[in-house]
Amino acid sequence: MTPTPYELAQVNIARLQAPLDSPQLKDFVDALDPVNAVADRSPGFVWRLQSDSGNATDIPVLGDEWLIINMSVWRDTDALTAFMYQGQHRELLARRREWFERLSEAATALWWVPAGHHPTVAEAEERILHLRAHGPTAYAFTLRTSFPAGPAEPAGPAAPAAPAEPTEPDAVLS
Repeated sequence: MTPTPYELAQVNIARLQAPLDSPQLKDFVDALDPVNAVADRSPGFVWRLQSDSGNATDIPVLGDEWLIINMSVWRDTDALTAFMYQGQHRELLARRREWFERLSEAATALWWVPAGHHPTVAEAEERILHLRAHGPTAYAFTLRTSFPAGPAEPAGPAAPAAPAEPTEPDAVLS
């Protein structure tokens, strides 16, 4: 089997309703390690962003201390969706409104990266802002509107980094 030259990067941001150490977010925080462990073992999983904490909840994103980030790389969209909509992750998705504000702007972006590349938070921020400014393109897209694997150039400048406002994102919580 020939290795694929591209893998799927995904970023998801969420605005907390309360501090991570609050009783309101206890179930979410308690589920992070188990759900991340499932992701790490999932078919098609390649990599995920994490700090010394083992997750990414303490990594700043878009200059907003109430936003948390999740970023990972997968073999393809099928592998990502298989993980997202099964088991514990699916259970967490069903409860996301208990923990996170509804955002009106794109909070999830997907894009293709060369195999072996681990995207940075700056890359992820750029892709989310590009998606907000231009809608789905080959440079930054969603599961609902995806593009084939391959290189892509920006459609134009990204939107300025503004605090996200409430809506229904394509949430990925691990």
